[in-house]
Amino acid sequence: MTGRGKAGGNRLRIALVAAATAALAAFSAAPSPAATPGAVGTDTAWADCPNGYVGLTYDDGPNPSSTQALLNALRAGGAKATFFIWGQHAEQYPDLLRAEQSAGMWIANHTTTHPHLTQIGEPAAYNEIAGTQNTIRRITGQTPTLFRPPYGETNAQVKADEARLGLTEVLWNVDSQDWNGAGTQQIVQAAATMRAGSIILMHDGGYQTTVAAVPQILSGLAARGLCPGRITAGAGGGAVVTAP
Repeated sequence: MTGRGKAGGNRLRIALVAAATAALAAFSAAPSPAATPGAVGTDTAWADCPNGYVGLTYDDGPNPSSTQALLNALRAGGAKATFFIWGQHAEQYPDLLRAEQSAGMWIANHTTTHPHLTQIGEPAAYNEIAGTQNTIRRITGQTPTLFRPPYGETNAQVKADEARLGLTEVLWNVDSQDWNGAGTQQIVQAAATMRAGSIILMHDGGYQTTVAAVPQILSGLAARGLCPGRITAGAGGGAVVTAP
């Protein structure tokens, strides 16, 4: 593609994402229908990713104060993200976990009670991970392949537990600080530092600032030729971000 063609395609992508996300200015957390193939922006806004892919991740859900609103916002922008599930919350709100599945999001494991895994010993640490594998499988019929240890705390034993369960450990290299009271613009600014292969930590923790940041994050990615991608295991076993 010529430079002019690339520029034109990039402008089109930005315009499409902006159009899709503009509708979220007055979004609500009300439930909406499950996403369908070809939803707004899915096949057009993110069809060309000249500068690569980044991973959008949300920890600690499902949460009745934010999950559906996050799904609405991501769906409006034609984007997918990885949701790291707190097992106890999935037990409390199974319909929200199914809503994530129906919206085409990637569902991953974040333990049952969100403990400090490196401090609780075995078999407690293993059971924390295995329990949420079972919970997610029972509710969705899917078995997660990705795992994020709470607080990013890991060691050789945790990694051995992950391997035993066929899980790839996923940390992050950009922290939105939404958990630490960051405002919407601070979250957007953190996302603006992402480059190809970056993974950003955000939370499905009832933070409306995080939900409100979604349209600006997506528009910013499009403007920089980046697309939301899928996190998977790389050749060396570590997490990498690829095309959805």
